[in-house]
Amino acid sequence: MSTSEINVEATVNGEAVRLRVDPRESLLDVLRERLGLTGTKKGCDQGHCGACTVHLAGRRVVSCLTPAVQADGRDVTTIEGVAGPDGGLHPLQQAFVDHDALQCGYCTPGQIMSGLACIAEGHTRDDDEIREYLSGNLCRCGAYAGIVAAVRQAAGEA
Repeated sequence: MSTSEINVEATVNGEAVRLRVDPRESLLDVLRERLGLTGTKKGCDQGHCGACTVHLAGRRVVSCLTPAVQADGRDVTTIEGVAGPDGGLHPLQQAFVDHDALQCGYCTPGQIMSGLACIAEGHTRDDDEIREYLSGNLCRCGAYAGIVAAVRQAAGEA
């Protein structure tokens, strides 16, 4: 490791984490390769597909374009941190199951993280608004109808 590494202290999924990171390392790579949180997917690695969406300080970000040093002193939530304290599915995760909102499942973690932000931000008035606020997340399988229905269902439970 180089001498230009930076100390980063963050809370990841409720647990304190202390790392030395290269300023060029992405949050995605640190989560997957250093912390073993492989639920966050590496899709395009260019910020276009949304598969790597996580929450940083309560806001959704594409972690492939977010330098890991930006997590210093902040909370990071990945798909692994979404389940309830008893390990049960989050209502949005259950809604994805209920509405068959996944096929291959590769985009699902990012879709769920964006869906949670969409609900928290209050952008669930109608299907068009949900689609607009999830438009940064791509699904090659075309499960969009189920995804929108799942977010609508979970928003009603929020």
